[in-house]
Amino acid sequence: MSAAGLLIIGSSQAGVQLAVSLRALGYPDPITLLGDENHRPYQRPALSKEFLQDVISKESMIFRTQEYWDDHDIRVVKNERIVRFDTRPDGSGVAYARSGETFEFDRLALAVGARARKLQVPGADLPGVLYLRNADDALELKARVPAVENVVVIGGGFIGIEAAASLTKLGKNVTLLEAGPRLIGRAVGPETSDFLLKHHLEAGIDVRLDAELTRIVGTGDQITGVEVGNEVIPADLVLVGIGVLPNTELAEHLGLDCDNGIRVDGHALCSDGVTVAVGDCANLPNPVPGSPAGDRVRFESVNNAIEQAKVAAYAITGDPEEYAGIPWFWSNQGALKLQIAGLSTGYDQTVVRAHEPTKWSVLYYRDGRIIAADAVNAPLDFMAVKGALAKGQNIPADAAADTTTMLKTLTTDI
Repeated sequence: MSAAGLLIIGSSQAGVQLAVSLRALGYPDPITLLGDENHRPYQRPALSKEFLQDVISKESMIFRTQEYWDDHDIRVVKNERIVRFDTRPDGSGVAYARSGETFEFDRLALAVGARARKLQVPGADLPGVLYLRNADDALELKARVPAVENVVVIGGGFIGIEAAASLTKLGKNVTLLEAGPRLIGRAVGPETSDFLLKHHLEAGIDVRLDAELTRIVGTGDQITGVEVGNEVIPADLVLVGIGVLPNTELAEHLGLDCDNGIRVDGHALCSDGVTVAVGDCANLPNPVPGSPAGDRVRFESVNNAIEQAKVAAYAITGDPEEYAGIPWFWSNQGALKLQIAGLSTGYDQTVVRAHEPTKWSVLYYRDGRIIAADAVNAPLDFMAVKGALAKGQNIPADAAADTTTMLKTLTTDI
């Protein structure tokens, strides 16, 4: 049984940031950072892009050196999965791992993330149907890619498009299937979806929208195609990216409130008032200024993992601060870098700034007030909107339509 202190379950971005932030704040108690993968804590965004393309190595994705963990008295545990707890009313207890190891804790933090949503069609269990959520997934995909020619990517969200762009760059014939009417339909508006579709078609990706996938076709253990309607699209490999499901099983075992993630307050505290939950698994009050009362969100982004972990660190050290960050996201898709500031949900007006064929942005407004922006290869537009949102300022829509004017010069107080 390990020494008591804080047990952080989950050693990805949010868990690592929580441990690092606590030590920066002078937190004196033991910290155990426990992950269920047999890898040192690593960064995930590059898995579908630079790592898949062999631009960067495995080592370059590692968060911190062992020397850092040793110097800061943070115990890093690999390849352990917690399966149950014995807890006390004050939030302390014992965690039991699948290996039989036990971990005593005075306080618990859940950074358990999310898992890939599985494809539910005949043939989905064939060996050549892959997912891309963690390092082992990426290593298997990289090992298979050299021997294949035709790849079908299922899912037109961030992961699907990023991987499709990477595989196209590697010389593969790529077909991208999206069940909905547009790309990244949950995160961007129609103008941005149309812009991305045009670019990726021109880049050589065969994008099929409103695709009704019926089955994966194979001979024995070998995939030969993907059936869509009456057509079988040739495929040597299928990559599935149809979203994720938050990992709430441990929280439910603890009796914590869960609904599309683990429900937390603005301080990252769970319903028991002691346990904290951070990152992709956490469902929190919408931090964007002007959001409807009671509105809640679950973000799947590096920025949220970092900022919410910092908030949780303040709560644990007894100096609570409400989460008040402006959400932002990015996605590298071949020659395009998409950056999103804010949340466009509920917009009633858009302004398109078409700078160049591959430099473009859309600003979203609600009741005359800017609430978000999608910027493609337009970092200055992204930074201007992100800054205005953070300061509670506006960028008038009529003036923003002029692409010769820099947005940062247009900000006004509300």
